[in-house]
Order: sequence, then structure tokens, then C-alpha cells
Amino acid sequence: MPRTNRSATPLRAGRMRVAAAALAGAAAATVLTGCAGFGYQENICGNGEYPALSVGGTGSACFSDKEEPSDGYARYPAGKVPQQVDDKWDVYWRTHTLDKDGKVIAAPDEN
Repeated sequence: MPRTNRSATPLRAGRMRVAAAALAGAAAATVLTGCAGFGYQENICGNGEYPALSVGGTGSACFSDKEEPSDGYARYPAGKVPQQVDDKWDVYWRTHTLDKDGKVIAAPDEN
């Protein structure tokens, strides 16, 4: 009868559990961090829409490419239109706005 080493099986099983736990941990970390490592940026508006700025404030809204902005909103000045959340112009327009004549001014304090 061949000789067997019964202690080898539990040791291999333990290593398999550790490897499985490590893989599960890596998968969970990938899911929890989302697409951050892939440079994902959220668009300000969806396809077929453009952003418009609230006149006299820092709010904005998206309008269909086929319509003009509602009263109280204006198109962003050419070349200063935010495209993605937290891009250069999105950040800029948090502290600036347009007055009723379309002039860029400092945004009023929200306090």
C-alpha cells in the first residue's frame, strides 16, 4: 500500500483559500474604485444637449440643441463652455456668472 502524506491536503487547501481571498479582495477593490483609474469624466449634459448658465447665479441646466435656454438662463460665452464635471470651465463658473447684459462678473456669495 502506498504511503500518503495526509498533512499535504489541508496545507494546499489553506493556500487555495488564501489565494481565493486575495483575488476576491482585488476584485472588490476594483469595483469600489470604479473607473477612477481609467480617467472617466462625467459629461455636463447628455448627447443632443448643451449647458446654459443661470444669469446672476452659479446654477446651470441642460437644454436640447433644438431649443433656446429658458428665461433666466443664457448660453455660456464661446470658448468658455464646460464639457465635463470638474473641467477648467466647470470650476471657473462656480465663482463667476453672467449679468443681465451678458457680461462676466464674480458670482454673488451664497452665504
